[in-house]
Amino acid sequence: MSPGHPPTVLPPETDARLVERVDRVLADYLAGRAVDTAQVHPCITEATDALSEFVLAGGKRVRPTFAWWGWRGAGGLPDDALAEPVLRAISALELVQANALVHDDVMDASDTRRGRPTVHVAFAERHRAQDWLGSSDRFGAGVAILLGDLALAWADDLFHDSGLPERIERRARRVWAGMRTDMLSGQYLDVRGQASGDDSLETALRIDRYKTAAYTIERPLQLGAALGDASAELESAYRRFGADLGVAFQLRDDQLGVFGDPGVTGKPAGDDIREGKRTVLMALAFRTARARSDDAALTVLTSALGDPGLTEDDVARVRGVLDELGASAEVEGRIERLTESALAALASADVAEPAATRLPELALAATRRQS
Repeated sequence: MSPGHPPTVLPPETDARLVERVDRVLADYLAGRAVDTAQVHPCITEATDALSEFVLAGGKRVRPTFAWWGWRGAGGLPDDALAEPVLRAISALELVQANALVHDDVMDASDTRRGRPTVHVAFAERHRAQDWLGSSDRFGAGVAILLGDLALAWADDLFHDSGLPERIERRARRVWAGMRTDMLSGQYLDVRGQASGDDSLETALRIDRYKTAAYTIERPLQLGAALGDASAELESAYRRFGADLGVAFQLRDDQLGVFGDPGVTGKPAGDDIREGKRTVLMALAFRTARARSDDAALTVLTSALGDPGLTEDDVARVRGVLDELGASAEVEGRIERLTESALAALASADVAEPAATRLPELALAATRRQS
């Protein structure tokens, strides 16, 4: 909490109302764009409907939430005339997220997302059901790539058509551009790391920073600061807070990807291992196993990583090795230290209430979540 601000008790429904408002913006916007594409040909509706369903399927709206409270922390007021354009601009972050998830599922060959078939799997099944020509899997992947591209294009359109004053939009535009570049660069690092077999801790941390942390928390907060015409000091504090918290957020994802409850996470347990993800969790395990010259542990890890046929017993065996090597405990320690450093960075800045209270609460919720 920033010095000089009295504590504020926030009603529990505050962010629920924000999520509802973001969902309304997205639903209205996607409905309007679906009309545009249907004029090209009615069959495109099946694709845009799938994209809309994906975007509106109950996400937590983490990115708009951090952007909103970043704006509030810079002095933005919910009853100000700027509030509605800000809401539209930050809602576009969910379309960037849709682009990342749809494409990520194709690259990782994931079968499910949020407990449902991924976009490429759903369209491959549609191809088979229609008995169309060619490869069903290639058709599904092609449609998913196009829909991911469409989501990113519409994200730009929604952001730039949000109604922000020109001076504010110009200030925010540099953040928006940097965020997209960070995300796609991080995605490339991830793909390259899997292909090259790079399991170093340095590479895993860099991927976490740019593939996830930057566009999940750091850049949305910076976007909020730009929309609020914040000082350079506040923007810098937000970036330090967001960078550390964003990595902690991804480390929690790493843990859930291996140890999480599928009924809560919506993904099969161990999918990160099957997909060959070189996470920080795995990098720490490899480093410790090599330092100990533990050939048995190395054999379990190397044979499991990237094997799509792993059984539940195989995944349980990997979990046991990760625990025995202390990798899971070390990840938990890193999450705790990063969260503490993030909160210290935020406390060093003059953040307006109620954001000075809400942002630390969001930080703890992001790093202690179960899904």
